[in-house]
Amino acid sequence: MADMSPLTARLGAARAQTDALFQLLDPRSLYERPVAERHRLIFYVGHLEAFDGNLMLRRELARPAFDPELDRLFAFGIDPEPGCEPSDRPEDWPREEQVRRYVDRQRAELDDSLYGVPEQLVNVAIEHRLMHAETLAYLVHNLPYQQKRGPVPIPPTVPVVRDALPNTMVEIPAGEVLLGRERGNGFGWDNEFERQRIEVPAFRITRFKITNGEYLGFVRAGAAAPYFWTERDGRWWLRAMFGEIPLPLDWPVYVKHSEAEAFARWRGGVLPTEQQYQRAAEGAEPVNADFANWDPVPVDVVGGRSRHGIEQPVGNGWEWTSTIFAPLPGFEPFDFYPGYSADFFDGKHWVLKGGSPRTAACMLRPSFRNWFRADYPYVYAGFRVVGK
Repeated sequence: MADMSPLTARLGAARAQTDALFQLLDPRSLYERPVAERHRLIFYVGHLEAFDGNLMLRRELARPAFDPELDRLFAFGIDPEPGCEPSDRPEDWPREEQVRRYVDRQRAELDDSLYGVPEQLVNVAIEHRLMHAETLAYLVHNLPYQQKRGPVPIPPTVPVVRDALPNTMVEIPAGEVLLGRERGNGFGWDNEFERQRIEVPAFRITRFKITNGEYLGFVRAGAAAPYFWTERDGRWWLRAMFGEIPLPLDWPVYVKHSEAEAFARWRGGVLPTEQQYQRAAEGAEPVNADFANWDPVPVDVVGGRSRHGIEQPVGNGWEWTSTIFAPLPGFEPFDFYPGYSADFFDGKHWVLKGGSPRTAACMLRPSFRNWFRADYPYVYAGFRVVGK
């Protein structure tokens, strides 16, 4: 029998991460919907345990459900088309006490049975939970500050009057890049297979992620301000997780895909393809990732340079690409979760690479592929520009 203790420890750590996030909230906020396109927060309290129970206890071990109604209610999140937001009311959801009892019993039953669950499914449960630890942060970010119990943000150590950093182009030589991963060589989600070897022609890409300071020039030229910015009395502020701070010009700007594309055109370039990102990022170590901070750090913080000379491609903000999320050749959906990726191969979602301050370490692997809609503004996602 395989030793499950490392996976059990990882599952416990992932639970602690999501539990801590919910503990930051005023309990009354659990019935708020801070992002119109997503469920109320109470859904996610139950969803994480419902997912684990439905996957491992019900499907794999055929254990009877102790509360099939809540198993169904909390089974699936949503990603509606713009303008098709849900219309449920707070009173349509179970009370917090009932949901907490459901969570406790689901965990207890699973912990008693985990030895009988295949390692692949436990990895799915762990990474699914850690993904929500990040996407839940996007929702929590949108709550009013008085509904959160977090640390007051520290203003930037460098005054806001610091000029935008010179963001020169780095020459990336032509070469072969690996996309995806080999089957049988560690856990990966279905969209990470099969491994592809692709020749990438030489190209030029910005050394840093585009900064708030650079994007401010675009706004002054007439572009709309990014979602996380606020202007008052002629000054720009950043809506950080737990409070507003003067806009840090040397932090990466977080924008929608459509905004990133527009800036790249304005600058005379384009967004990188997934292959170009992968080539440019080779050999980089993470910076400001794995829940290191709630907010970004300056783009020139040292320590995350790739072997080709670009800074921080892993961490401090996901990076939008020009690649539509689609299967790699040889794609096979998980039989136990067939819609995980396939439901989003619709031409409306774009690949992001790298990672943010709230991305778990296990998902910083080069083969991991994130994706979101082009006009979803809540993601901690920046970008670079490739020269034409």
